[in-house]
Amino acid sequence: MRPKPFIPRPLDGLPDYVRDQTGGCAWHCSRLRPLYADTDRSRVVYHANFLRYFEFGRASLMRAAAYPYKEIEDGGTIYPIIQIGIDYYSPVYYDDPMCVYTRPSVLERVRLRFDYVVTHEQTQAIACTGFTRHCAVNARGTPVEVDAKTAHLWTVFPQ
Repeated sequence: MRPKPFIPRPLDGLPDYVRDQTGGCAWHCSRLRPLYADTDRSRVVYHANFLRYFEFGRASLMRAAAYPYKEIEDGGTIYPIIQIGIDYYSPVYYDDPMCVYTRPSVLERVRLRFDYVVTHEQTQAIACTGFTRHCAVNARGTPVEVDAKTAHLWTVFPQ
């Protein structure tokens, strides 16, 4: 199965944001390279590590939007993952430069979703696409409304 093409183009005045020319959506871009410890015996990035890369992209997006997770959690709201989805397309190897594209996708009263595309930075070949769905809870684990700062991200994120 081949993924839908992803053709990122920089957004004017927003150095860490791109617009996908095929889908039209804006995305935040975080760059990183896999560590040797991220790979398996065949030197390919182990599949579960892409969930760590999703977290890296999500945390980078929140920090870039001036809403770091630490600040939100200090305010009493925690966002555990309640659902994940991921499709793999091409391998990533140790030290390959990657781009983790992240965007806020769906916002509900107590749940939210982020979407991701991970590409090889130089070729833009898609390594994987996926999503994480989260539920807002308080320190006791009781579902609560998504906090105002996080909800605001959905209104200020480039369209």
